[in-house]
Amino acid sequence: MAQIILVDDDANILASVRMALEAEGFGVRSFTDGEAALQALAQTPSDIGVFDIKMPRMDGLELLRKLRQTSQMPVVFLTSKDDEIDEVFGLKMGADDYITKPFSQRLLIERIRAVLRRTKARAEPKSEKAQDDTGAILRRGVLRLDADRHDCLWRDRGVSLTVTEFMILDALARRPGVVKSRDALMDAAYDDQIYVDDRTIDSHIKRLRRKFRAVDKQFDAIETLYGVGYKFKETD
Repeated sequence: MAQIILVDDDANILASVRMALEAEGFGVRSFTDGEAALQALAQTPSDIGVFDIKMPRMDGLELLRKLRQTSQMPVVFLTSKDDEIDEVFGLKMGADDYITKPFSQRLLIERIRAVLRRTKARAEPKSEKAQDDTGAILRRGVLRLDADRHDCLWRDRGVSLTVTEFMILDALARRPGVVKSRDALMDAAYDDQIYVDDRTIDSHIKRLRRKFRAVDKQFDAIETLYGVGYKFKETD
């Protein structure tokens, strides 16, 4: 049973999310501010953290910064729609994923499980040849995706992706040149019981492009076909 530390200054969110996680079999400790959570983690580590970004006393970003001095515990951020800069900053600091408020509790649970699976896979040593043989590593030109370890390289430079971004990119890169509709990308990235609209996929594509252009200003491998969808163009 994975142990989760949940930190959010909204008592209603804290109570409802805790109930949902415990119903799924997780052990949960909940706190309303980052300072108290950091003290608790110093005494008893958890398997994963779910941190709100905007909190009094110590916000989620500061909590993550201090946590990373002593721990590599995976962290999922809860963010507001206007926190885009904080999301990017948090990922660079070592967060593993984020989810935007308001959110589906089912989606949060699936994101937590995905991060836990990838954290476990990273801890299991495997030869690159063995990974290639099982299809865990996908190579498309200068793109390299390692699904087991959730690693993404572009021209041998690391690109930090959320779980959802990784799954969308993987779906596109598996069939270069083939157009994927927004519905197809939603199916690849989300549980079939979770509703998201077209604009959600567009936002993920926008963020993917921005992250790749941070390491390669000429990045143009994800093409838009207006009214149809997106496709991946393999680059030499």
